[in-house]
Amino acid sequence: MPECSLIDRLSARVRRRSFRKRSPSLGSTRRRLATAIAATPLAFVGGCDVLRLGVANPAGPVAEAQWHLLLIVGAVLFFVAAPVLILTPIIAWHYRLGKKGNVYRPTWTFSWPLEGLIWIPPTGIVVGLGFVLWHYTIALDPYRPLPSTQPALEVQAVALDWKWLFIYPDQGAAAVNQMAIPVGRPVHVSLTSGTVMQSLLIPQLAGQIYAMAGMTTQLNFAANRPGTFRGQNTQFNGLGFQNQKFEVLAMPPDAFEAWVARARATARPLDPAALDGLMQKSVPPEPILYSSVPPDLFQTFIARTQEPSR
Repeated sequence: MPECSLIDRLSARVRRRSFRKRSPSLGSTRRRLATAIAATPLAFVGGCDVLRLGVANPAGPVAEAQWHLLLIVGAVLFFVAAPVLILTPIIAWHYRLGKKGNVYRPTWTFSWPLEGLIWIPPTGIVVGLGFVLWHYTIALDPYRPLPSTQPALEVQAVALDWKWLFIYPDQGAAAVNQMAIPVGRPVHVSLTSGTVMQSLLIPQLAGQIYAMAGMTTQLNFAANRPGTFRGQNTQFNGLGFQNQKFEVLAMPPDAFEAWVARARATARPLDPAALDGLMQKSVPPEPILYSSVPPDLFQTFIARTQEPSR
């Protein structure tokens, strides 16, 4: 993104200037202090991860709705916080100790305008946010199918230590740490965990959803444009937690079919031996494609982690 490269260049230039040696004069000290203050916000946005890989750069209808909701809530919070942030230093300066003419001598009495100012805006904010969140809670229900003329692509996700297994039951293929989806087609993901509780998050496409052993959760999303998007586990589950990331490949439908054909041509079936290897705690150095999967493998993961009925 052009704005990211611009911010990167500005951040690097400011950092270079802030560490440049100068003579220890008062003017240079002030310049270094001003440069350090200017470099602080740039240090936070220098990598532009939020713009490139986060919710601020949505690539699907679900993520776009989440970004709109975040903007609405952020604007409301700014409306609430701005008067406090502005008036606090002004009042502190106005009634400072060294200014004797502005001593605050309150007259304790009841004031309807003051009571209205205290109660009406917060009440309106709470009621307004309640209606907004009620609408978005229904619209962004992860179990809610996306409206489309195309059938949803079925993907079954299994959280393991420390990797993700994605099964394509209709295509008869599977992949580790790689989810391929066609652009413009809804995706329905069924999630479970083969170990402890974990959480799947794809910031640019969908929100966070838990994957729990012996249970099934669901997630619906879609991609509006091609690209490679980052997904990860956000629930701590051991030493390899920080490396449990995967890539989502959003591609045109013909490219998706070619990806499925390439997976089937690997001659690497997800047999019991391969499955036992996946159950071991490890972080694969690169994505793995499987040419075939046993029938009802997803249900097998659910059944093996359920407690026996009594």
